[in-house]
Amino acid sequence: MIFSRFFANLVNIGGVAMSTLMEKEQAHKLVDRMPANATWDDLIYEIYVREMIERGLADSRANRTKDVKEVRTKYGLPE
Repeated sequence: MIFSRFFANLVNIGGVAMSTLMEKEQAHKLVDRMPANATWDDLIYEIYVREMIERGLADSRANRTKDVKEVRTKYGLPE
């Protein structure tokens, strides 16, 4: 139940539904790179990070990004 809620949120963050197919070989490589004492939480975190990176790259390719200066100005951050 917890996993299904996590993955439902993972593929529908911000109202943008996305589904990324993960090939079995990619999943095996991800698991193989993890330390022997890794937990399920560690695996879920790695999957989440990978998904966020893929989304960011897709946003960049589709020109759905904002200039750093614009974001800093919006949030009152120094340059």
